[in-house]
Formats: sequence, C-alpha cells, structure tokens
Amino acid sequence: QRARGFLLGATSGRTTLGGEGLQHQDGSSHVVAATIPNCRAYDPAFAGELAVILAHGMQRMLVEQADEFFYITLMNENIAHPDLPADAHEGVIRGCYLFDSFLRPIDGRNSPIDSKAQPTVTLLASGAMLPQAVQAAQALSADGWHVHVVSVTSWSELDRDAQAAAAQGRTPWLQQVLAHTAGPIVAASDYVRALPERIRAHLPAGRAMTTLGTDGFGRSDTRAELRRYFGVDAQGIEQAAKALQTQI
Repeated sequence: QRARGFLLGATSGRTTLGGEGLQHQDGSSHVVAATIPNCRAYDPAFAGELAVILAHGMQRMLVEQADEFFYITLMNENIAHPDLPADAHEGVIRGCYLFDSFLRPIDGRNSPIDSKAQPTVTLLASGAMLPQAVQAAQALSADGWHVHVVSVTSWSELDRDAQAAAAQGRTPWLQQVLAHTAGPIVAASDYVRALPERIRAHLPAGRAMTTLGTDGFGRSDTRAELRRYFGVDAQGIEQAAKALQTQI
C-alpha cells in the first residue's frame, strides 16, 4: 500500500521498561525493520536527535513525496538531554555521529596525554545504551584511557549506506565518522547482537569490534538489573573495552 507516516515504538528495547510484563521486552524489532526496503528505522537517544529525524521524515514524506515510512523507537527514562550541535544533524540522519571524546589530562591540566601511550577505544551505542556508553567512557577516561563515543541513530541506515557506497565507489558514512576515532570498537544496543553486527563488514581495515546486546528471552526486572544481566550497562561496556585491549 506504500503507506507513509511515523511508527513510534514507545518504551522500546529489552531493558527500557522493566517490571511491567514481558510484552514490553522487545529485542528484535529493529532487525525486522531492516528487512523492509521502504522502512527507515531509527533508535535515537536524545530529544535533539529525535527532532532532527522527525523534521527529516516530514521533508521526505510530505515535501519530496517519498514512499517511505519511519520506525522510531522511544524510551521513558529520565536522563539529561544535551544540546545537539548543528554539525551533527547530517550524521543523525545518515546513521551516526561523533558524540564526544574523553581524554585523561596530565597533572590536572587540560592537555591530554599522548594517545599513542594510552589505551584507546571507540564506543558505538544507540538509544538507551548511549548514556551507558558515556558513563563507561567517563570511567575509562578516569582510568587513563582515550575514549571516543559515537551515537548510532540507525544501524540499518549505516548498513544500507555502506552497501550503496560499495556500488558507487565512495567511502561509507560509517568509515568517514570512524576516521576521527581510534582503537578497537565496542558496539552496544538494547536489541539483540544481530543488530549492531550489521555494520561489521563495513568497518575500516584493522578495527576489531565486540558487539553487546540483549540476546535471549526477555525478563521482568528493574532497568539496572536487566542491563547488568545482559551485560549492556556501563560496567559491561567498560569490561568489554578492557577485554578487547588485552587482545591487541
């Protein structure tokens, strides 16, 4: 029928709404959405990202008359929503952007230590897991690490862009963003690991990646306990980063 519109998955993900019944424990809808050619699926973390996606969707469907519909997953967690810089808007639509970099200062000064002399990692996270990745980055930075955090708004859009880039002979957007980062990669989402695994084939050469997700049956518990159980909380992301470091 080529219907257009926004399909909003409220209180989505496997750990976003705990303790209220397993009907809320969605771990695979984004994997299914990726199989629908005219579905543009996004898992934003912050209000600024959501606003950009909604504006883009209206432009595409109403102004450009594109036969697309947008699947957007939302959450109801109380978190701080940072301002979204204008130069991040393109990345939000194309699937990811560099959210922040955390460097340990020398002797309390603002200048970072030589990144070649300190362990380095890049954290990719979407939706509810982005705040967890930021917490992990802060902990690793305090422990002497250089950490890049990339907000992934759409794993499927990154995959589609990379496939198109291969056919067109251009550099995928994912690789353009990762060119500003360094180290092995930890990719985390509130969905099964198959979702972030979609980008593995498109990584720059030599960049190892570990994926974290909520594989298995849904469970009814608190957010914190669920995230600890699945290993997608800040502690789990930090542990994954350290495990990767021992392998390189």
